[in-house]
Amino acid sequence: MNRIFSPADILIPREELREQFAVVACDQYTSQPEYWKEVERIVGDAPSAYRMILPESALEERGVEERIERTGRFMRQYLRSGVFDKIPDSYVYVERTLRSGAIRRGLVGKIDLTAYDFSKHSASPVRATEATVLERIPPRVQVREAAALEMPHVMLLIDDREDSVIGPVRARRGSFTPLYDFPLMMDSGRVAGWRVDAFGTADIDRALAALADPEAFHERCGAKAAPLVFAVGDGNHSLASAKEHYRRLCEEAGEPLPDHPARYALVEVVNLYDESLEFEPIHRVVYDVDRRHLEGRLHDILCVGEEGKQYFEFVRDGIREKMVIGAPTSAMTVGTLQEFLDEYTAEFGGHCDYIHGEDVVEKLSKQPNTLGFLLPPVDKEELFRAVIQDSVLTRKTFSMGNAWDKRFYLECRSIQR
Repeated sequence: MNRIFSPADILIPREELREQFAVVACDQYTSQPEYWKEVERIVGDAPSAYRMILPESALEERGVEERIERTGRFMRQYLRSGVFDKIPDSYVYVERTLRSGAIRRGLVGKIDLTAYDFSKHSASPVRATEATVLERIPPRVQVREAAALEMPHVMLLIDDREDSVIGPVRARRGSFTPLYDFPLMMDSGRVAGWRVDAFGTADIDRALAALADPEAFHERCGAKAAPLVFAVGDGNHSLASAKEHYRRLCEEAGEPLPDHPARYALVEVVNLYDESLEFEPIHRVVYDVDRRHLEGRLHDILCVGEEGKQYFEFVRDGIREKMVIGAPTSAMTVGTLQEFLDEYTAEFGGHCDYIHGEDVVEKLSKQPNTLGFLLPPVDKEELFRAVIQDSVLTRKTFSMGNAWDKRFYLECRSIQR
């Protein structure tokens, strides 16, 4: 089997720049622009990933085209001015200390985009766990087309109950070269990284090949299906945009471009069974709706309040009320609720946003014409089986932790020839 996940030529900012360089993923704090204003204040004029991204909270603002063009300029400027140190042909072992004190462990390397397919009925080794919203891809492709560099907030999950891939690397980290170790801004914990040596690299490759073995996969998942080796846990739309960017490059060239750096995307691989990895539900807030009308439709269509296994909490003016669904339309609560909200907003108007954190939902629900929906926890052990059985889950089904625990941009890689 080809190496779907492999070492990369990785760029990291110089030591004195790192605390201001590293910022959280662009798809976080979408309803809290004040967070990004504070990031801008902290960064000041220092070289920073903040200058190289387009936060989703800014997508609706004026001047987006100019800002996208500016991200490319900053990348080229940083490359010329020696902002980065180069770590050639390497995996990076990462330990991310979360705000709670728990440590999430992962491996940074590059994924072959030809092994990834985000379509609903994909049988590729790398698959989306949730439905891809095609409308979100073009602006991200536009950013990537202007980019000399990429930075990962993509997290891929492996179903590795025996901890055969990352466990041995963790045990040998004392023999690796330390690369960075520093606190993250806005009380977001800490991150440390080590360059994996040749022996560790060989161990990783062997363990991943064993996970991809069809017979071993069938025994693990109890399904006679094409092996799902890497499931996209975070950053699916960024990975889909990278795939689409590479497809366009090949189309423009009129031939495959097997050696082009854009064929690959930098990602972090994390074990589904990592002790720190807690699957958090992604809650919903709906704006610009008639509260009483929406609640009435909930009762009419989903038979809210009748006997059933699915439930959620309805939040109005910061006050919660548990609601049981009597007529579910999906195997998971989030699927049933999202289907209803999609149909409701399409017919009656309104806008649905996806929120991390119960306190944020309670606060937002106090706004006029706004309602919140708190969803129950997700069982992570069922993830791979659910993706195999249902192809993809409802978009924004789960989150791996709170916004402040998300991956911060730090490692970079060139994607232009």
